[in-house]
Amino acid sequence: MEKLIKLKTLNCHITCKICRGYLVDATTVTECLHTFCKSCLVKHLEENNSCPTCQIVIHQSHPLQYISFDRTMQDIVFKLVPGLQLDEIKREREFYRIRGLPYPKEVPAGTEVDDDKTAQDQAAADSDYHRTDEQVNIGLECVASHLKSLKKKFLRVSSQATITHLKKFIAVKVLDGSDKYRDIDILCNDELLGKDHTLKFVYVTRWRFREPPLKLQYRPKLDL
Repeated sequence: MEKLIKLKTLNCHITCKICRGYLVDATTVTECLHTFCKSCLVKHLEENNSCPTCQIVIHQSHPLQYISFDRTMQDIVFKLVPGLQLDEIKREREFYRIRGLPYPKEVPAGTEVDDDKTAQDQAAADSDYHRTDEQVNIGLECVASHLKSLKKKFLRVSSQATITHLKKFIAVKVLDGSDKYRDIDILCNDELLGKDHTLKFVYVTRWRFREPPLKLQYRPKLDL
């Protein structure tokens, strides 16, 4: 016999300790595994280098390199809280509408949508496959003379792609095998990027007030 559990009994596990709301873009501190909304945590770490929950020092000078998007937690939150994902889609649409910008997660023209679903429902259903993810334009430049340069330096990819995904892509193109991705470093503004950083996170924290594309550099991993 199934036992029903009230949502409020789980709230302490799926809410952000900074804004007290349900987690949106759930982001986890890798040092202590406490999770917050990404925007809340990034704002906190702009002036602090410790976890808002346990006060552990994340990193003395670069705490933003030690947090990562927690897709599993976000999927759990969206499944537990009715309507939260669609509400977020509506808020994002309104954000771009007010600023006169195209909504980056719009369902592409020609995509079939079931009669009993709205375009928003379909976008939410497809989100796990990255079909309607916000896109990021990036430029990849080789900064090592003994490493091949990419034939196509500019890419348009999902904002949820990680630095590891880029490393594997580069390894296939210049090292002839994705298994060699650990031999690649990727930098932004001469700063080494963490392997779990998403491109959206890098864009917001390293390229916030600059014109696209997001410019990244790659080189062979340095032996320290």
